[in-house]
Amino acid sequence: MSNSNLRIVSLIPSGTEILAILGLTDAVVGRSHECDYPPEIQDRPICTQPRLKTNVPSSEIHNEVNQLIQSALSIYEIKTDLLERLQPTHIVTQDQCDVCAVSLSEVEKAVAELTQAKPQIISLQPNFLRDVWADIERVANTFQVDALKVLENLEARVKIVAQKTQGLSQTEKLPKVACIEWTDPLMVAGNWIPELVTFAGGEPLFSFTGHAATQLKWENLIASNPDIIIFMPCGFDLNRTRQDTELLTKRPEWQNLHANQTGRVYITDGNSYFNRPGPRLVDSLEIMAEILHPEIFQYGYKGKSWDTL
Repeated sequence: MSNSNLRIVSLIPSGTEILAILGLTDAVVGRSHECDYPPEIQDRPICTQPRLKTNVPSSEIHNEVNQLIQSALSIYEIKTDLLERLQPTHIVTQDQCDVCAVSLSEVEKAVAELTQAKPQIISLQPNFLRDVWADIERVANTFQVDALKVLENLEARVKIVAQKTQGLSQTEKLPKVACIEWTDPLMVAGNWIPELVTFAGGEPLFSFTGHAATQLKWENLIASNPDIIIFMPCGFDLNRTRQDTELLTKRPEWQNLHANQTGRVYITDGNSYFNRPGPRLVDSLEIMAEILHPEIFQYGYKGKSWDTL
């Protein structure tokens, strides 16, 4: 199928970014309400909407998410009438996290209702960094475009960071790093995040590579007394993250934390980076490297993608 006949609907931001880096932006005819990058994608029709309010406190979002999931409802709705009009040849979605985007079963249900088009569903399911490379390759193969240069470039950037931090553990103690993915309840980031911490020359606390985010007791965070704390709430930009972390930092025990006393608590744009398993995970690694070892890395992300709390 030539590119001019392609009509792709992407229902996941990382999928949209993968399509873009492979040169397929023009073939994208529809997107999810969260697909906001690259900027030129923002004029495409929005095919999903959330069933919950996102401008409320973190605890409320968490409770609402749980209620929807328990009542077997998806957190997002697909606008099937719009999908019908767009007549996609392909739909890119995910089967990794029901909180991040429309679930695969929801997409399959919507596609079954279409009368005009019978699109092919491409479902991404990354848990490790290598899965993201495999997803890029799979999308490239589906649309018969070459991913070699793209992957070589991304992997080279990862290698640069890893090589620069390789010998650190011989010369100094690596910093213990806690990556917080949600503040209320407290959750630590999993999946590819421990890999990023390790490559960037840190020792990840609490989380296991390839496993989803897990809840963390406040007492355990205090007891482990990390050298560095990085906030990267899923779906929140830098400003929203700053507001969100203020609740935690008001707690009396916070003042005694080593990371707080040494000024090593950081906020990031967890929405654009870290929680999107696409090409910008490499940017996320560079951000992590800049935070952990400013004496080695200066990429220039500070103030835009991360900041000191």
